[in-house]
Amino acid sequence: MNLPVIGTLPVVGTGDPVSPTAHYTGYVWTRNGLSPPEFQTLEGRLLFESLRPIMTVNSILGRGSLEQYLLARHRAIDLLLERAIEEQGVTQVLELAAGLSARGWRFTARYPELRYIEGDLPDMAARKRQSLRRVNGGSDRHQVVELDALRRSGPHSLGSVAGELEPGRGLVIITEGLLGYLPTAQVQGIWQRCAATLANFTRGLYLSDVHLSSLQTVEVRAFRVLLSAFVRGRVHLHFRDPGEVVDALTAAGFARAEVRPAFAIAGMPAQTGTRLAYVLEGVA
Repeated sequence: MNLPVIGTLPVVGTGDPVSPTAHYTGYVWTRNGLSPPEFQTLEGRLLFESLRPIMTVNSILGRGSLEQYLLARHRAIDLLLERAIEEQGVTQVLELAAGLSARGWRFTARYPELRYIEGDLPDMAARKRQSLRRVNGGSDRHQVVELDALRRSGPHSLGSVAGELEPGRGLVIITEGLLGYLPTAQVQGIWQRCAATLANFTRGLYLSDVHLSSLQTVEVRAFRVLLSAFVRGRVHLHFRDPGEVVDALTAAGFARAEVRPAFAIAGMPAQTGTRLAYVLEGVA
């Protein structure tokens, strides 16, 4: 793969506190009907169009595309969240580092009893509030707050934000698109804090995507190189296979866990891009 071509993309991160991935994914969600137009940005569209020729070539060569991968994980998590609400009666969601996803907006519109809190770093949180105001002015049931997923305790930590919720209504915690950019020790710390937090609720479920090293075919390696170049950083592979992820989640304090291919959950074709995405469920 020709990495210098990637290097000629518009550098959205320069002077922009919102990461390139947030802009890009925000545009992908809108393009595929998962977000209203108010959630997309000009930066996201420029990034998407800049990458389109490379993605087209990758798809022809069987290497997959970012769009396939993103849609598989997003739709899979959507379906698992639906089941938690409709089958388990959970009525509270806390999503960490949601970026420009409209999941909270979509789900609070669909489920009137649902309270949805998105926690993000200050600049991203401010950008998200602007998007919500353009859609419908926001909602008391859908809030965007400042939250640092790496903070162990104190203000703006996971425990502090979750402490404002009602234990009897259950809680789903989501970390989509976050773990792959963190070292293993930080991922384990997040999992420990999620398990400890969810243990305080009558029903507790954790949902996330996860990268597995056992999937490293030639095509997938090429895809990871593209993904790493796009985010301008390393995409970490913390675990080899689903069994290792389950062991790590139970060691972090979850009562049980499951890891499955996102495309299988979402009912999508098994393509290179979709096969790379795995989604985990951790039950407190």
